[in-house]
Amino acid sequence: MSDTISAESKVRDHRLIEGKAVQARILAEVAEEVATASPPVGKLVSVCIGPTPEVAVYVRNQARAAAKVGIPFDQQVWPAEITQEECKKRIQALNDSKDVLGIILQRPVPAHINVRSLQSAIHPLKDVEGMNPASIGNIVYSDIALAPCTAAASVEMLRSTGLDLKGLEVVMIGHSEIVGKPAALMLTAEGATVTVCHHMTRSVAMHSRRADAVVVAVGKAHLIGPDMIKPGAAVIDIGINQITDEDGTVRIVGDVDTDAVKEVAGWITPVPGGVGPVTVAMLMRNSMVAYRRQKDAGWIS
Repeated sequence: MSDTISAESKVRDHRLIEGKAVQARILAEVAEEVATASPPVGKLVSVCIGPTPEVAVYVRNQARAAAKVGIPFDQQVWPAEITQEECKKRIQALNDSKDVLGIILQRPVPAHINVRSLQSAIHPLKDVEGMNPASIGNIVYSDIALAPCTAAASVEMLRSTGLDLKGLEVVMIGHSEIVGKPAALMLTAEGATVTVCHHMTRSVAMHSRRADAVVVAVGKAHLIGPDMIKPGAAVIDIGINQITDEDGTVRIVGDVDTDAVKEVAGWITPVPGGVGPVTVAMLMRNSMVAYRRQKDAGWIS
């Protein structure tokens, strides 16, 4: 037995920040809070508009996490031909229901549906994904408790390294509205000094090579190589890209060339298995933030 443990410890790469370990810790904390909640927490409602097989794995992971923490999970599939007005009516009904803790709007949606309008229709106190413009806007005021889940997961992964975020030099590569920008604002709220790079940045490497931590979310496979990372830096890879090898094998890889960069970095998140599992855990944590805020507002009694 001891020989087996010794062999496993030799194989394990301690530079990799495994998402499952961070996820397990967060879910355990949430489960404890759910178990003692009074009154009991309501249900999470997952909404898919039309058949969306591409999000089936995400919905399944959300349902599993909800089951682990003890939050009821209701999967709803609305007709693909549903109108924008009917969607808003249904969301309003969910907003008004005392049995509904939070609403998750799965993407993509049909072309005739304005997804931003529907995200705005979800009440901020039931916006467990942190996608309502009001939720994202609150981050500017350092209210980061209901932030977009992927952005929150990237900050949680960086925190799990043990690095002190106060004064940490961070380069955020990518400035999307739901990941890059909120992640940069969240890190700023934590006291980090953040530089945001994007497609118009003249030399991304010039910035990333001086950073204590690099967070990447652009959607370009293996964009970041070892020559772009300062030795010992933390690298948080949010990218998910599908590539096909010469032999026809299809693989999921990140925005970072993990095998090469881990020889330089002090910490690095693998893809898959890094930020992804923690994103689901942050959804559960957000759900309990929503529960507490609804209770404070008198919605739950």
